[in-house]
Amino acid sequence: MKIIFAGTPLFAVPSLKMLLDSTHQLCAVYTQPDRPAGRGQHLHPSPVKALALSAGIPVLQPLSLKNDEALQKIKAFNADLIVVVAYGMILSQDVLEVPKLGCLNVHGSLLPRWRGAAPIQRALMAGDEKTGITVMQIVRKLDAGDMLHKEDYLLSASDTSCIVHDKLAELGAIGLAKVLAQIEAGTVQAQPQDEALVTYAEKLEKSEAVIDWTRPAEQIARQVRGLNAWPVAQTLYRGEVLRIWLAEAIDTDMILAPSQVRCSHKNVDVGTGDGLLRLHEVQMPGGKRMTINAFLNAHDVDGVKLG
Repeated sequence: MKIIFAGTPLFAVPSLKMLLDSTHQLCAVYTQPDRPAGRGQHLHPSPVKALALSAGIPVLQPLSLKNDEALQKIKAFNADLIVVVAYGMILSQDVLEVPKLGCLNVHGSLLPRWRGAAPIQRALMAGDEKTGITVMQIVRKLDAGDMLHKEDYLLSASDTSCIVHDKLAELGAIGLAKVLAQIEAGTVQAQPQDEALVTYAEKLEKSEAVIDWTRPAEQIARQVRGLNAWPVAQTLYRGEVLRIWLAEAIDTDMILAPSQVRCSHKNVDVGTGDGLLRLHEVQMPGGKRMTINAFLNAHDVDGVKLG
């Protein structure tokens, strides 16, 4: 099949690699315009652009797809299919109608649960037992198209958003390959989403990083895991922001007041509204991430109240 690929971040890279290694003809790659990054704020290409250029695939970076010039360029490729993976730009109805076989999207959740911008983080913060990817047909309504295939991923207590992101990126490529094979064989089966089961994964806000120590330890642990690596859960320690990268709720009979810190056997435990949170990796302003043992070498936190 002749395929146009649209994607931008690292999440899309495994799917693009799969297409490059397949027998399909990748006629063009669409990605977001280069963005400033780093201290010098120099323009940097997206991961998808870098991979496409290294493979000699034409790369297009329009600011919008909602004009006739962009539409005509897409039509000129005469593609059978458009595949979208975390592109970051909405396809207009005119664009959706261009490819002969329609447009597919690889979404980072088990739809209809967690439609929207932050499905991985929301699944972790909600305490879901599993997540995964869904390959679906694209329609104008957000993440509402018919489902073509799913790949499940069981969540563990050690999973962070970073870990799950990488796992789902790989599963997305696997699921996409299966769907493309089914399309070629004429065996693909579309399943409508049950609107009664829809939940929305709202965009993350920086304000969600602040820890409320009156909440149960398990909920805070999920907050820490879900917000790793952005915006990263945080609290105040002696008036400075302490970022908490890794932590876990521990099973203990000990009771501490919310935000109260206790150190023992090189462990740092913090009281919550229900149970204790054990800190494993933290970061002070201007410093690097460090293990809690390294942190204790420079800070006496026993008896301190956080927040």
